[in-house]
Amino acid sequence: MSEATGPLAGRTIVLGVTGSIAAYKAVEVASRLVQAGATVRTVMTRAATEFVGPATFRGVTGHEPLVDIWAPDGEHAEPHVALGREADLMLVTPATASVLGRLAHGISDDCVTLTGLAMRGPLLVAPAMDAGMWANAATQANVRTLQERGVTFLGPLEGRLASGEIGAGRLMEPVTIVDHIKAAAGRLDGALAGARIAVTAGGTREPVDPVRFVGNRSSGKMGYAVAEAARDRGADVVLITSAELAAPAGVRVAPVETAQEMLEAVEEHAATSDALIMAAAVADYRPVEAAKEKQKRGGRETWGIDLVRNPDIIATVQGERLIKVAFAAETQDLVDNAQKKLVEKNAHLIVANDVSATDAGFAVDTNRITILDRDGNQDELPLMSKYDCGVRILDRVQELLAARG
Repeated sequence: MSEATGPLAGRTIVLGVTGSIAAYKAVEVASRLVQAGATVRTVMTRAATEFVGPATFRGVTGHEPLVDIWAPDGEHAEPHVALGREADLMLVTPATASVLGRLAHGISDDCVTLTGLAMRGPLLVAPAMDAGMWANAATQANVRTLQERGVTFLGPLEGRLASGEIGAGRLMEPVTIVDHIKAAAGRLDGALAGARIAVTAGGTREPVDPVRFVGNRSSGKMGYAVAEAARDRGADVVLITSAELAAPAGVRVAPVETAQEMLEAVEEHAATSDALIMAAAVADYRPVEAAKEKQKRGGRETWGIDLVRNPDIIATVQGERLIKVAFAAETQDLVDNAQKKLVEKNAHLIVANDVSATDAGFAVDTNRITILDRDGNQDELPLMSKYDCGVRILDRVQELLAARG
């Protein structure tokens, strides 16, 4: 999916920048938002200009930042009111303790708080401050007040602070902030806004003993890409995963390890989901019994392990209104094998891919998929990013959800 057609394309986003040493990171946030197709209008406190000059944001966004509440504006008599009315959402990053307090108490004496109070769309804040300031009872009371009013907080994180201390107060990284903005934009009017989607990812690990397991080469990248694409369309997404990848921003994660654990998690979440997209590569078999202690090699040249079949998760999970999407990772007879699995798993769609290819399948960022449905249709797609594959899969899921009514 190209950035020009992503969830931020055509959006107008107000970026509020306040007086924190972390203000330089707001420049990267602005750049990423522009690259994603958004129009970014920057508002700054006077203190923020001591850290980063307005010219930097003008160069990155192509628009003059609003700094002086008394400065004349040839287009609007009250530019902060116009921004609050016209923008899709507003992000304040970094948000200092001072600006949180002023927003919480309705004090609007700078361009950031003026615009924040005038906003009609969602307001998100990414705090950055000393750990002691963040933990202070006054700051926490202001946080609770803003949360009760619907303000979304992004962080802060724990880590090394400008003071050299370690604690909570570190600004969330720009790439993650932008992902949260994508999620917020999707919830506004995304094609899947209000839908609940469960996605599985990764290869399960079936223990042989405390240090060995039966598994496969799945990295989980395909499932994570589908989850991100569903998030960007506004869905409430739960990612049931055995992969050790960074959790996608704005997505709930349910960690599992074995096929049985994944089955239990899928049954739990599928019960309240509109669609299940089973991108995980579940081990077909597991040891009959896992040893309690590490098994020593000793003098034996061979070692046999008795295996028992794992449940077919997507075939097991039932739901009268649940849209089920299966995956078929194959190395031969791709379409024929996928067509058989479509019937066996009682799925609405099956996504087939050749995992023997070097540029698609396991552990790479691209894939080449064929989507099959119950009516015998086959949509063979060219090599593309796994995110774009997720987009194409979700196009089909949307059609099925719309037909379901």
